[in-house]
Amino acid sequence: MFIPLHDANNLKHIKAQYVTLTLIAANVIVYLIVNLNILDGAYAAAVISFGYIPAVVNDVIELPPGYVYIPEEFSLVSYSFLHSDFMHLASNMLFLWVFGDNVEDALGHVRYLVFYAACAAAGALAHGLLLPESTAPLIGASGAISGVIGAYLMLHPKVRIWVLAFGRIPLRLPAFIPLGLWIAYQLVAIVALADEGVSWAAHVGGFFAGVVLVVVLKRRAVPLFDRALVTPKSVDLEEAPIRSDRDDPPPQNWGRG
Repeated sequence: MFIPLHDANNLKHIKAQYVTLTLIAANVIVYLIVNLNILDGAYAAAVISFGYIPAVVNDVIELPPGYVYIPEEFSLVSYSFLHSDFMHLASNMLFLWVFGDNVEDALGHVRYLVFYAACAAAGALAHGLLLPESTAPLIGASGAISGVIGAYLMLHPKVRIWVLAFGRIPLRLPAFIPLGLWIAYQLVAIVALADEGVSWAAHVGGFFAGVVLVVVLKRRAVPLFDRALVTPKSVDLEEAPIRSDRDDPPPQNWGRG
């Protein structure tokens, strides 16, 4: 529906979004190792071993011993670093690139990393709640990214962002319009598009986790809902003093325009 491009929302508390950049790099590196056949059979093995499988976590089934590399609870986060194809990876990383820096700025590096992992876990749990006996692995960073979207919407609903509407039309809109429509679409899709192979529940779970967690984890000085945005007051030119960097009097023919 909307592809985010740029938000022109400067950082205020950190020099750079180190955690966001590291997360993007980690996702790309995992994709290159797992999906591009650098290691034979790596993709299938990684999806089974590190993807989130509700039936495994809920003790309905057990993984074969050769696929057990981490405690099953860790898959609540590890699944978010796996992607099915390049477009799956690219779309998630684009959202993280556009919106992650300002959320990291509002939370600080360490709390942002905790926030990201918690939103990933919330997305997986929402998926497992809807499909508790599913044996299909859940993969993708969408749950965590949805949390970032939820946090951004709480922090900066009035900031204007450039988006491509329907992938073609460039528009500059307040963030609450495209992001509000995005979450509305996810809620409808849980029912209307349940058979498409996309975990809409993970998106919704991650989103609402982000909405709640940003209130708890943000810096005290950071306001919600863009309350710090103030329209500059006009200046009364008749009363404002005219200052110059010279002491010379103005020439006789100098006047006001």
